[in-house]
Amino acid sequence: MGLGILEVKSHVPVPGTSNVLDDASRPAFPQNPDAVPLKYDKSNAFILVPQPTDDPNDPLNWPLWKRDVILLILSAMSVIASTLSPLLAANTVTLAIYFGRDFTHMALLTGYHLCGVGVAGVIFVASARIWGKRHLYLLGTVLIIISSAWGGAAGTNYASLLWARVVQGIGLAPFEALVNASVGDLYFVHERGKRMALSNLALFGGAFFTPVLVGKITQTIGWEWSFYMIAIFAGALLPLIFFFVPETAFARPEYQASSRSGENASTPLNGVHDLQISGESKDNQTPNQSGPASFEKQSTDSKNRNAAPFANTVPPKATFLQSLRLFNGRKSDANFFKLLLRPFPLFFHPAVLWACLIQGTLIGWTVMIGVVLAAIFLGPPLWFNEVETGYMYTGPFVGAILGFILSGLLADWSTKLLIKRNKGVYEPEFRIVLVALQLVFGCVGLYGFGVTAEQVARYGWFLPDLFFAFEVGGMVLGAVAIAFLL
Repeated sequence: MGLGILEVKSHVPVPGTSNVLDDASRPAFPQNPDAVPLKYDKSNAFILVPQPTDDPNDPLNWPLWKRDVILLILSAMSVIASTLSPLLAANTVTLAIYFGRDFTHMALLTGYHLCGVGVAGVIFVASARIWGKRHLYLLGTVLIIISSAWGGAAGTNYASLLWARVVQGIGLAPFEALVNASVGDLYFVHERGKRMALSNLALFGGAFFTPVLVGKITQTIGWEWSFYMIAIFAGALLPLIFFFVPETAFARPEYQASSRSGENASTPLNGVHDLQISGESKDNQTPNQSGPASFEKQSTDSKNRNAAPFANTVPPKATFLQSLRLFNGRKSDANFFKLLLRPFPLFFHPAVLWACLIQGTLIGWTVMIGVVLAAIFLGPPLWFNEVETGYMYTGPFVGAILGFILSGLLADWSTKLLIKRNKGVYEPEFRIVLVALQLVFGCVGLYGFGVTAEQVARYGWFLPDLFFAFEVGGMVLGAVAIAFLL
């Protein structure tokens, strides 16, 4: 495989490895005469990966505008949902005084909330694999509405607010875990880049911009309204999700789900697939915007031979009323409980364990900084109020945006460079390059914040906020690298 990546001794296809650039030094392989013909987009430039079916209910066959509307609605709800975790960051000391509790009890309001996210996420991912995602998006939205109204009405009852936070975590879980998966359901590989950036920006951007607004809301109309506002906006989005976000999961035949479209297909193995190196990248080209029309570079005889086994199996297009159903059939024959337990053995996989350690560390420190930020700046020597403490999240918000921009630029550039050096073969390990930047930005941010926050009287507010931005930028770079690697 080259570039230090271990060579596979067996002939079993390696997931993620793809031939994306013609190279004279790499041997060509004969075409498979019995393979299913490949479909191309209307510009005849891209092999569609994954290959769409002939089913009109396949999300990949929906018009692009419809798919984009679905993503925009889910991204808008992701912004609302992602505000839940840092919701109390600017109000920690204020709530400690209000409830007559110490700082630890206030931190537990966020800690148990995150426990709800983690536990529910495991269950919801397994449910989505079998029954789809639509019912989970609706359930999550309803839970967010109820729990946010509950939290605002908790009064001085700390236990009631604590349980409301747990339920908020459960409601957040579908949007934290499944929106990126819906991007994979709705778009071909060459269409996913900008859409994946949008969905991730909705989650990270919403999380870090929330305290900027919450501080002002708390000072103006009271902390309860930070909960009520979420209930109001989530309630406004609920009808949009119900009427305009149909089920995105689709039971795709195995031969069409493969991302290695160059093998066992009716085009040469050396064809350009996911990335185009000689020229502009896909995101800079202009594929047809009206839908994923298919071109098949095959003779008529080849088409007829391959299409025969699938003749007369195309179902009718679902009506609008049918698309409103919570469930439209199983998406997998896998056992629910096996899927429920599957994530736990994966922790022993070296790549997963490594990803959890490096990314989990930065996420954990990000949460910790958010918890202690109010304690540092609301007290002496700066005596910030809730509004000024909330404004301290402007730095990490900018850091998150810059992290996404930097990762987007470097991910494509570094990958294309390594593909050229690897004789046109793409390996998912090429994305690890971004982890080097995560190390630099993350360490600079953590050490810098620790030093400057300890001596805030000497350094003031700007340097801690700057280093917080560095830490968040490193976390974002790591998130992008790990997502592509896994």
